[in-house]
Amino acid sequence: MEERVRTKELVGKTIISEETGKKFGVIGDLDFVVESGELLNLVLIETTENIEKLNLQKDDRKRLLIPFSAVKSVGDFVIVSEKDII
Repeated sequence: MEERVRTKELVGKTIISEETGKKFGVIGDLDFVVESGELLNLVLIETTENIEKLNLQKDDRKRLLIPFSAVKSVGDFVIVSEKDII
């Protein structure tokens, strides 16, 4: 049975690359569709220099966004696939 993760549990978790193990930053907020609840993006705060190489979208407050579709697993950290970000 698949375990569910509440969105409030994602905020504050560190994002790590599946391919390299490098840290990208911390999830500060979530971008989602209000009507359906569909999660679109993870909004990063406390970014590291490792994220600068990736060409990420930014929100209206210039915060970096990682598409939720790039998330591979959630535990103590959120693991994302760099190839799915681009």
